[in-house]
Amino acid sequence: MTNTFGQPLGAEVPNWSPPLRPGGVVLPGRFCRVEPLDPARHADDLFAADALDTDGRSWTYLPYGPFTSIDEYRAWLADMAAGQDPCFYAILDAATGRAVGVCSYLRIDPAAGSIEVGHLHFSPLLQGKPAATEAMFLMMQQAFALGYRRYEWKCNSLNAPSRRAALRLGFSYEGCFRQARIDRGRNRDTTWYSVIDSEWPALKALFEQWLAPDNFDAEGRQRVALSALTASHPRAPANT
Repeated sequence: MTNTFGQPLGAEVPNWSPPLRPGGVVLPGRFCRVEPLDPARHADDLFAADALDTDGRSWTYLPYGPFTSIDEYRAWLADMAAGQDPCFYAILDAATGRAVGVCSYLRIDPAAGSIEVGHLHFSPLLQGKPAATEAMFLMMQQAFALGYRRYEWKCNSLNAPSRRAALRLGFSYEGCFRQARIDRGRNRDTTWYSVIDSEWPALKALFEQWLAPDNFDAEGRQRVALSALTASHPRAPANT
């Protein structure tokens, strides 16, 4: 489509209405429950779960942590829970009811229909578990259900596990923002990924296939890896 000057124009977005901001909803799943962060309820469980990371390596690519005392951690959680952007959630293990990780929505832009998932910190009780993947599915599903058009994932370009996770979860690589930030006194290049609303129905079906009870054996081991399913998921060409 072009205008009267012959200049190309983007596709029309008919009947566009900015979505609501994410709020205090509980997102239930089979392996986990994602609920609004409440320091009074979640701080002790989270601090105990995080303490299992004895060398603190899970904090390397975050601009904060590890926290040396429960009081310090509870104060930080209180600051995070009080804000609307980022909008923080606790991830609870469905089997134990204990909080084992945190996540958030951030860079929430209803006018543009864009939202990011980030501030991910998974304790050793959550890392590599089906609950971690399900939590990311529940957050993505909620964002698109609210009407967002674009769902973003960003990470330190040196954070190889986070980059692998984005691709495993079906995100498309978009490029690298060089010298995007300074974290802990060091340069951070930021790698960008996204999923857009037109891609979500097919990706949702892959998540549901992976999360189905018959994809896990009696010991809870996956039969088909999510990465094997999403490998065939159409991706946007890089740097478009």
